[in-house]
Amino acid sequence: MMNIFMQKQHLLALDGLRGMAAIAIVIFHFMEWIFPQFEDNAIGHGFLAVDFFFCLSGFVMGYAYDDRIKSMSLRHFFILRLIRLQPLVIIGSVLGLIGLLWAPYSAAEPKSISQYIQLFIYSILLIPYPVLKEKAFNLFSLNAPAWSLFWEYVANVMYALLLVRITAKHIFVIAALAAVVLMYTSYSYGNLAGGWSVDNWEVGGIRLAYSFCVGLLIYRRQWIIKNRCGYLVPVLLLISALLMPFTSINWLVESLIVLILFPFIVALGAGTSTPKSLQSSSIFLGAISYPLYMTHYAAIWIFGDYLQSEAVQEKHLPFIVIGGTIGLVLFAYFIMKVIDIPIRKYFTKHYLRIT
Repeated sequence: MMNIFMQKQHLLALDGLRGMAAIAIVIFHFMEWIFPQFEDNAIGHGFLAVDFFFCLSGFVMGYAYDDRIKSMSLRHFFILRLIRLQPLVIIGSVLGLIGLLWAPYSAAEPKSISQYIQLFIYSILLIPYPVLKEKAFNLFSLNAPAWSLFWEYVANVMYALLLVRITAKHIFVIAALAAVVLMYTSYSYGNLAGGWSVDNWEVGGIRLAYSFCVGLLIYRRQWIIKNRCGYLVPVLLLISALLMPFTSINWLVESLIVLILFPFIVALGAGTSTPKSLQSSSIFLGAISYPLYMTHYAAIWIFGDYLQSEAVQEKHLPFIVIGGTIGLVLFAYFIMKVIDIPIRKYFTKHYLRIT
């Protein structure tokens, strides 16, 4: 039993990359309120960090479970994943509910108590419930980024039921087919920003299918590029992708970033070492990435309400974005240390006692 719970060594460069991607998403969410058009936004491709997450998730899933999932039951696997993922789903829903009730600058329509309860229950169960018009009909009204966690759960189920049981050749075929559909989707929409709304929900599954499979393939086929570039080269490549200017062939550029560049970055990050001077920061960034992603959006809604109010002062916006991002990172660390980790430790120990 103890071998099942042994933790493999963290790949510190990938930890750092995951944290940087999470911070990029927070900045993107701030900036898209200021510049609604992607072309005007300096980090207009920031939403592609989700595709990087999906690719990294496929690699990490193979790294963490491929050599031990066959020795555990499906029930055991799913409980472990629930313990890892679900506390922050619930915490993010609580924060989203507080943000919706607070929204000091909002002119949102009043909601009945029963609808608030429905929103909360659907949110903690990750059941899409896009009913709030003033929230752009997000699939998950209390915590918009939860749409990618919905697909993360789908990936976990598909991994345990199918992907772990088939060969790398079959996964390659799935990834190849998904790549074709992803390019067509990017061409049809003009970008790969979909997945979060009732109007583009299917894009989330398409984005997940390719990136998760190719991440898993990088591990299965050991497409790991041994290098001495260090942590900074993959980080610079990731940042360059998210900051890339828009062009008339944006659909193709974004497709190539997701299809080629992100897997290359994961392969580089998995094959490099992190200098001692950067190890602590990499560990920190990796640790806060998921808490940051799942807890930041209530503040983004409040920021959006502020922008639409008469109280807004444009000269303060840079300080709000910078200070808000730093504050949300610190808040995510607090949530992780005080709530998330203790909850996960408690349920892990309780589960170990009864198995």
